[in-house]
Amino acid sequence: MSDTRRRVKVYTLNEDRQWDDRGTGHVSSTFVERLKGISLLVRAESDGSLLLESKISPNTAYQKQQDTLIVWSEADNYDLALSFQEKAGCDEIWEKICQVQGKDPTLDITQDPIDESEEERFEEIPETSHLVELPPCELSRLEEIADLVTSVLSSPIRREKLALALMSEGYIKKLLGLFRVCEDLDNREGLHHLYEIVRGVLFLNKAALFEVMFSDDCIMDVVGCLEYDPALVQPKRHREFLTKTAKFKEVIPITDSELRQKIHQTYRVQYIQDIILPTPSVFEENFLSTLTSFIFFNKVEIVSMLQEDEKFLTEVFAQLTDEATEDCKRRELVNFVKEFCAFSQTLQPQNRDAFFKTLANLGILPALEIGMDDLQVRAAATDIFSYLVEFSPSMVREFVMQEPQQTDDDVLLINVVIKQMICDSDPELGGAVQLMGLLRTLIDPENMLASTNKTEKTEFLSFFYKYCMHVLTAPLLANTAHDNNSKDNFQTAQLLALILELLTFCVEHHTYHIKTYIMNKDLLRRVLVLMNSKHTFLALCALRFMRRIIGLKDEYYNRYIIKGNLFEPVINALLDNGTRYNLLNSAIIELFEFIKVEDVKSLIAHIVDNFYKALESIEYVQTFKGLKGRYEQEKDRKPLPRRYRRDARPLDEDEELWFNDDDDDDDGEAVEKSRMEEELSDSYGKYMEAKKGKLLRVECP
Repeated sequence: MSDTRRRVKVYTLNEDRQWDDRGTGHVSSTFVERLKGISLLVRAESDGSLLLESKISPNTAYQKQQDTLIVWSEADNYDLALSFQEKAGCDEIWEKICQVQGKDPTLDITQDPIDESEEERFEEIPETSHLVELPPCELSRLEEIADLVTSVLSSPIRREKLALALMSEGYIKKLLGLFRVCEDLDNREGLHHLYEIVRGVLFLNKAALFEVMFSDDCIMDVVGCLEYDPALVQPKRHREFLTKTAKFKEVIPITDSELRQKIHQTYRVQYIQDIILPTPSVFEENFLSTLTSFIFFNKVEIVSMLQEDEKFLTEVFAQLTDEATEDCKRRELVNFVKEFCAFSQTLQPQNRDAFFKTLANLGILPALEIGMDDLQVRAAATDIFSYLVEFSPSMVREFVMQEPQQTDDDVLLINVVIKQMICDSDPELGGAVQLMGLLRTLIDPENMLASTNKTEKTEFLSFFYKYCMHVLTAPLLANTAHDNNSKDNFQTAQLLALILELLTFCVEHHTYHIKTYIMNKDLLRRVLVLMNSKHTFLALCALRFMRRIIGLKDEYYNRYIIKGNLFEPVINALLDNGTRYNLLNSAIIELFEFIKVEDVKSLIAHIVDNFYKALESIEYVQTFKGLKGRYEQEKDRKPLPRRYRRDARPLDEDEELWFNDDDDDDDGEAVEKSRMEEELSDSYGKYMEAKKGKLLRVECP
């Protein structure tokens, strides 16, 4: 079907009062035998599947909005909308709906849903009284008009009749003319009545009235009326803000006058809804649903118009990628793209995907690399980066892996994000928490594409640990450099807790890469320094990191813990906690309980041999006596040659890929890993000998 007049998008209103896009297709009206009536059918333009089948019911209230929208409710809490590509198609279907219902197609609504008592009253009203009689639009009658407008809000039928009367007599423009007279005369009483009138007209919730009130020649007078709230001693200065303070910046001149007008209108209407109008009560929540829809469809239209203007977006990105662009101009351009991305979040998934694909094709990621030494550009670029990661983590990963060939480690896009997280000035680290979630998405193997050769996971993790991990762990390593927590203020503790949360995630999901990093940097020892923090939440984060490592039951990790005597800070924390029954106490006990239940023999032997005297007095749980029991059982068995061997667990996918990527290098990889273990063993042997006399030994009280 090639008739563009009938091309529509189908929307449904979700529980959050947001419109969900159900697809694009072509609409027709035809008799459906199963429904026994004329129905609206929408078939998808992609595959011809049925997107909508809705019988035109005689009692359903249909509304036509903004010339290209038809909105109606099929049941309680189930609203539908058809958005037409062309006005002619909307008019054609509207006439068909009105024909079935026997209504006048020149009206923008067929009827309102009404309850039984209202319907009974309506039946008693003579046909001739189809409109509310409005008082003459005069200064002396403003109080009467205000009383009339506020009195009809509780009745759906009277609201509809008042709306028809206001439209048929051009009443709105006459009222706004009186506003200008009242303001010239400083007639406060009249201005207060006009506030009530305009607020009431907005609550009529009629798109046809909005079209008049929000037109260029009326909207500022509407804002002016809403400045004179009777509850305020002095009127607000909303018009002054909109005309003088709020400036519309065109980073690239917008030549389309309709687009510029739509942007201005949407900003002002959003300002009316968010700033001027008071928060609606429970009884008023649905009074402004059409206003929300008005803003929503305006935004959809603006994004579509900007996307279709290839010249505009091409010029934006040409200046963004031009090294010669001045700093102040670059800030404006990046901030424009950031606002554009934020704006797109109101769109439905299909529209949002198309939007980000357009930006990707125009080269959004390379554009973000330029000018990163500017603080404002860097902050805006980080926000844009977060939108792109949410859209397609794989696209971002593919781009950042190419960066080391062209730039220094310090200005890698992903490292800029990490530094933004580390340098967050918010005392509550709100931005850092958001960026931590972004990094987690990027390094999560679960959302990495399972291609035929399955290399994305291995390649990206190798890149991340080579170029980025040192930036992430820098604050942690700097703060624990001398075996003490050098900075223990609340903000630093929060930041270290976030870093530990990411590292714990890595332990769970990056088995081989993180294991190598922990061994090379002696990371667990540095993390356990934080067990001494005065902030219990940070000590718990450090303990959780160790708990995840032990939970893997990997003998490679176990040997590392034993050689480094890394249970010592944990047991010190338990004894320092004394008899307090708190979360730290429970978490430490659970760690040892896990070792006992899982019968991790090497760790049990190490704990009992080195720390049992300090722990045997703890009798409120049987954990430590149980550890001793397991230890004794193992000793009573027939002694076997004591030597460590590699655990028999199967290799994880990333380890297998790491070792088996190239069959010719298998022997070399095995030799390399063996050499690393030998070096680790030797270095720890020397370290322990040097440290032997200095280690704090736990003695039984």
